[in-house]
Amino acid sequence: ATGFLGSVLTKQLVDAGTDVRIFRRDTSSLDLLGTYAERVDHAVGDLRRARSLYAALQGIDRVYHVAAKVSFAPGDQEALRRVNADGTANVVNAALRADVDRLVHTSSIAAFGRPVEPDGLIDETTEWEDRPHRSAYARSKRRAELEVHRGIAEGLDAVIVNPALVFGVGGPDTNTRRIVDAVRSGWAVAAPPGGTNVVDVRDVAAGHRAAMRRGESGRRYLLGGENRSWRSIVATLADAFGVDPPRYTVPGAVLRAGGAVSEAVAAITRTRPLLPGATARSAARTYRFDNSRVRTELGCTFRPFRKTAQRIARALV
Repeated sequence: ATGFLGSVLTKQLVDAGTDVRIFRRDTSSLDLLGTYAERVDHAVGDLRRARSLYAALQGIDRVYHVAAKVSFAPGDQEALRRVNADGTANVVNAALRADVDRLVHTSSIAAFGRPVEPDGLIDETTEWEDRPHRSAYARSKRRAELEVHRGIAEGLDAVIVNPALVFGVGGPDTNTRRIVDAVRSGWAVAAPPGGTNVVDVRDVAAGHRAAMRRGESGRRYLLGGENRSWRSIVATLADAFGVDPPRYTVPGAVLRAGGAVSEAVAAITRTRPLLPGATARSAARTYRFDNSRVRTELGCTFRPFRKTAQRIARALV
């Protein structure tokens, strides 16, 4: 609840008149919640400590599991497993023990399979294949989904949502905020050659609530807005901030080589790579997603990315 997506979801729930209990660490910053931190009940613990979850879920009817670790650094594989996979197992077990009415689990488009054809659309039914290029983050989110399905087999009512690349104001450490800050500072003179799906954080939070109300147990729902090239994403942000758009497109081979060099330097200096190899490989590919299911079954709508970029610019200028 103290993170990028969780804080927006918490605010929407409170504004809708819902009684909310948040689960957070004792070191969590409450900055993104602002005054809403005073309007919710607080349970303090850690996803990796099952007992703290058991206590937090007592008397709770509905659970949104939004917490996760996002990293593509090679040295974070174990942390990703402990937080994303094992942490989800703990949430599922606590939800079963507390006999909650429903769990909505936040996964990711990273947990989807990839199409056979280069231009094929990806949706909730695209089969996962554990190929060498899949990141440790993707594998951890895939394992987390399997834990949710294990809980469903044991009697849990649960729905899975898979957000695309989420944009919003957030805090300075937010994954996409780094992209925004690079653009508004004029550093983004070049863009990767690939593409992905982008979505507004407010629409992702609303999609969670729709999944809680209307989602089918055991079903996935892709929460994604527009399919865009990276050049288009960066250019749209640049236009919103009134700065120059990227002038160049980095060739895929150069981008992948840069990721390899960055990881090698990080290994020698024992620092985090500036460009993780998994990030470079992903940005060099174009992935296109189909959000038909969530629009048809849950009635979700998504803002144009141009509007999202303008809102971010107004908040940060």
